[in-house]
Amino acid sequence: MTDRAVAAVLEHAEAGCDLRRRFFDAHAGYIAQLALRMAVTVASGNKVLFCGNGGSAADAQHLAAEFVNRFVMDRPPLPAIALTTDSSILTSIGNDFGFELVYAKQVQALGNRGDMLVALSTSGNSRNVILALEAARERGLVTLGLTGRGGGTMAPLCDLLLAVDGPNTALIQEVHITAGHMLCGLTDYYLFENVAELAPYLDGSLPLPM
Repeated sequence: MTDRAVAAVLEHAEAGCDLRRRFFDAHAGYIAQLALRMAVTVASGNKVLFCGNGGSAADAQHLAAEFVNRFVMDRPPLPAIALTTDSSILTSIGNDFGFELVYAKQVQALGNRGDMLVALSTSGNSRNVILALEAARERGLVTLGLTGRGGGTMAPLCDLLLAVDGPNTALIQEVHITAGHMLCGLTDYYLFENVAELAPYLDGSLPLPM
């Protein structure tokens, strides 16, 4: 083990800590509002869809699993689907129509008005994610983007946007999964621990958050 390797670990950790601190200091309240909107989506009988590429595909699967199984608390399963997991669907669409449509066609098949699409792309410019967002808007889904560097082409297609102003893809993804964990945990909080705050949005007393 070299001093250079150890220094690289500590440098990465410090950069990640600094980015997380700055991001969550600036966005904590907004993340709480996003989770409230997710809780309203689920409590209204709708579902959450997730999509992304590469590491963001892994994050999409990770977060869908937290909803369907559990995050921390034991509670009933929540409806969520990762559009990244069915190899037969992905390869048939990719083969017949092209990789750009692997998520859009699934949104068209599975998405309903009132559902939420969570689209992850560190660049904000992934073509298949862009087309999924366009399909989601056409079908009346709420669109939430987790991106980096201002949001790229995705930004105007997202009703809700968390853009991480990070120096590199790895650190942006590390913030994305932390933000995703907070969304899972707070969705559980509103659904099962603070229903009183959720109720006015469900009975129409208050307009939908965000």
